Amino acid sequence: MKPKTGLNQNLKTISKIVEWFESQEELDIEEGLRKAKEATEVIKETKKMLKEAENEFEEIKKTLEKD
Repeated sequence: MKPKTGLNQNLKTISKIVEWFESQEELDIEEGLRKAKEATEVIKETKKMLKEAENEFEEIKKTLEKD
């Protein structure tokens, strides 16, 4: 498993993968599959990070509402 990266880095990685697919005139199936798997993992990690951020914002909101 690769080390945890930041949200911005994940978005850059996804963007690079999309650019790679868009730049292919003749798709290398094996490389495309590898990139699709990589994108899937990065997207899963990004969704988890966004959920964690959402939870943090909810906690902050609750704290502010108490005061």
